[in-house]
Amino acid sequence: MKSFFLFVSLTIFGFSKSQNIKIDTLLTDNISIRAIEVYDGKVWYAGSQSKFGFVDFQKPANKKQIKINELNQEFRVLARFKDGAFQTVNIGSPAQFYNIDKNFKITELLKLTDSTTFYDSYKVDPKTNNGLAISDPFKNGRVDFYMVENGSPMDIAAELPTYAKGEAHFAASNSNIAMQGNKVWIATGGTKARIFKFDWSRISRWEVFETPFVQGTSSQGIYSIDFADENFGIAVGGDYKNQSENINNIATTNDGGKTWQIQASGQNAGYSTCVKIKPKSKGKEIIALGDNHISYSQDFGKTWTKISDEKGFYTCEWLDAKTVVLAGKDKISKLSFLD
Repeated sequence: MKSFFLFVSLTIFGFSKSQNIKIDTLLTDNISIRAIEVYDGKVWYAGSQSKFGFVDFQKPANKKQIKINELNQEFRVLARFKDGAFQTVNIGSPAQFYNIDKNFKITELLKLTDSTTFYDSYKVDPKTNNGLAISDPFKNGRVDFYMVENGSPMDIAAELPTYAKGEAHFAASNSNIAMQGNKVWIATGGTKARIFKFDWSRISRWEVFETPFVQGTSSQGIYSIDFADENFGIAVGGDYKNQSENINNIATTNDGGKTWQIQASGQNAGYSTCVKIKPKSKGKEIIALGDNHISYSQDFGKTWTKISDEKGFYTCEWLDAKTVVLAGKDKISKLSFLD
């Protein structure tokens, strides 16, 4: 297990505070990982080359990896259910949904053959087993959401939101869906950067909210969202073709997604693929990362400090109040806050 220490000087609210962090490498492999779940003392992952597995946080030698199939597909989404089973679907067409139970038994659930199918994210609340997977719009403008209610596939009677031409999702970190209680938010990018919202108790009623986020081209928009509760949320992203650009690429909401306020425009590390709110911080403390940085905010996303220049991380999850799991190109790591 490789580890190294970093000493970072943070300037927050006009005063300076030292910050020690340690990054431990839990797994190295020839793999791209953009979807992880923290469960049962392990980080579970789905990635490229049809690979799926886990690594133990405390004992990285305790690990297991299998191949979902022999097609060497790329899996960028992963959802966990109450019973410890996982579901995932590959990007591209045909889209093949798989269930992997706690004994690593693999079952193909569904196969979709539309040539423009591209699933970007899959999120399930393991408390209720309600969730959904979202695809980019098909060529004819039709959208395809795969939804489960209490763990079972469900028909969608509601009229789904209408996408603008060139509006879609990003399969960057499996985090452009957020859930709090019955509330569900979905973020878009491309020609439009918007928020779609619905309530599981009123699934036929969808709301669509505009944002002031950077948007207009296929590489711009919201890449990741997270909510601390039903009111406060944060969105990050930018432009993956111009990753140093940092204008209008972070925004927060205090009214459940109806209105968004740009934060730290021109004063952040640029393009980010994943954002996660620290548990029990009510949104005050937030970590965000992109291909070229790991950044941290201690004031509800208003100001940010780069705490690491390590490259190649795409997605993250909090393990506890002092530990974040990071995954990306050829690795899974654990970042610990030592102060």
